[in-house]
Amino acid sequence: MGPVLSRPGLRAAFAGLAAAGAALALSACSAHNEADNANLITGKQLFVAKCGSCHVLARAQTKGTTGPNLDEAFQQALKDGMKRSGITGAIHGQILHPNLNGVMPAKLVTGDKAYDVAAYVAQSVAARGKDTGLLATAVKQAGGGKPAVESNGNLEIDADPTGQLAFVTDAAQGTAGKITVKMANKSGTPHDIVIDGKGKGEVVQNGAVSQFSADFAAGSYTFYCSVPGHRAAGMQGKLTVK
Repeated sequence: MGPVLSRPGLRAAFAGLAAAGAALALSACSAHNEADNANLITGKQLFVAKCGSCHVLARAQTKGTTGPNLDEAFQQALKDGMKRSGITGAIHGQILHPNLNGVMPAKLVTGDKAYDVAAYVAQSVAARGKDTGLLATAVKQAGGGKPAVESNGNLEIDADPTGQLAFVTDAAQGTAGKITVKMANKSGTPHDIVIDGKGKGEVVQNGAVSQFSADFAAGSYTFYCSVPGHRAAGMQGKLTVK
């Protein structure tokens, strides 16, 4: 779910979508009543994979920088009495029919999956606390993998394959000398890998590899993605060379 609307018209547009989609949202909720938890888990997983690189949603721990902050977008509407069922309808409508002046592609998810994403977002926006139970573990924490370790002069620090703004790990280890730093990016979100003073790989996506080679002395180095907004969202880590 990429950038959807300019911020000035965001509330009004979502409110209109909510009115049009409220009945749709209610029917979707009743249709999924018996398996709510499973649907919300699917919704969270799809949201993180498809939308998290563009949108902030605290409960999903996504930190996208190019689209509206969804928590902020609905905060006032909720205070004004908008129901979460209305938000479900608004999000569902936006998934299927995004703003023609924006860059978000239509129908990133469809059918029941679109309902699942909308239901998870509607439950989560501007909500206090964190996801609990199965929802809390529905998505692997970005950047929480084991440290990457250099071997025979090669060090691979891959981008998160789900498209989150993170590497698979935020820690790496190497031995002083020439090191080729590689980052495979299986996601459709563009990333590169950079270490200041050492090198910058090209921006890649969809299975391509970003890489560079340099001589490293013992010390600590910061690796990061230089695509605008990605480092600020947390896409960086520490390389320790001994």
